Amino acid sequence: MTDLRTTMVSLATGVTLNVALAGNPAHPPIILLHGFPESHRTWRHQIPALAREHFVIAPDQRGYACSSKPEGVENYAADKIAADLFALADALAIDRFTLAGHDWGGAIAWMAALREPKRVARLVIINAPHPQVFQRKLFDDPGQRRASQYIRFFRETDLDRVPDKSALEQFLFSLFGEHLQVRVPPEEKAIYLEQWSQPGALTAMLNWYRATPMVVPAIGEDLPRPAWIDGPFPLQPQPTLVIWGMKDRGLLPCLVDGLETLIPDYSFVAIRDAGHFAPWERPHAVTEALLDWLAARPA
Repeated sequence: MTDLRTTMVSLATGVTLNVALAGNPAHPPIILLHGFPESHRTWRHQIPALAREHFVIAPDQRGYACSSKPEGVENYAADKIAADLFALADALAIDRFTLAGHDWGGAIAWMAALREPKRVARLVIINAPHPQVFQRKLFDDPGQRRASQYIRFFRETDLDRVPDKSALEQFLFSLFGEHLQVRVPPEEKAIYLEQWSQPGALTAMLNWYRATPMVVPAIGEDLPRPAWIDGPFPLQPQPTLVIWGMKDRGLLPCLVDGLETLIPDYSFVAIRDAGHFAPWERPHAVTEALLDWLAARPA
């Protein structure tokens, strides 16, 4: 029972998500959260393998692909997106689950797992920085500050309000090619463009960046240092696996520094020849790391 199927799920949070499902619903559930600028297809190589032993749930998160795209930056605050996660689990009658996230999906996963440890049994993070480590590095690490300037552009651009499909294509594929040095397979380009061209999609996707309170100083800018980045931070309560594509040019490997002090049950896998989009750049390595760790850490 590993065939992938998609369904629209209406949530108590007021949005409807397009959700990919695979595997036997009687098996232990795992929820997979994608990041920018993708969809549940981030996990296309991992889903079949996971579905052999798990019930796999991979939503298009709010603002993406075929899911709801509410208007207003405030509707993309992290707490509302995390609420979607738990509302989705409720709608599928799932109480406790393993949670995995990549990029922005990982940012939501860090927060959701910390806030609801009784529901999140295990946590997997792929190229998504821990919030305290990320904010600290944006102030203290010149390389990461430089690499993160795209966030300032995403917040400030008005390109999403201009109905120019060629500009849209150039803008988004420059993220892969110029900034991250990642080659998008030709067969995937048409899928990306179809998803990005959904009414309101680009604005919704960029609103994730506009809604975050993360402070991204400009190069050379001297801003007041947020007090919370130097104080104590709650320990991550779940067994946690962090997988990092070490050639990531946007989220540098320095972002794993110190994670062992924040996660008592911490495992780390470095994928030396992968960049930011490790789940499809090096699918076999990611899948193998996931399966090995899940087998060693029963839910």
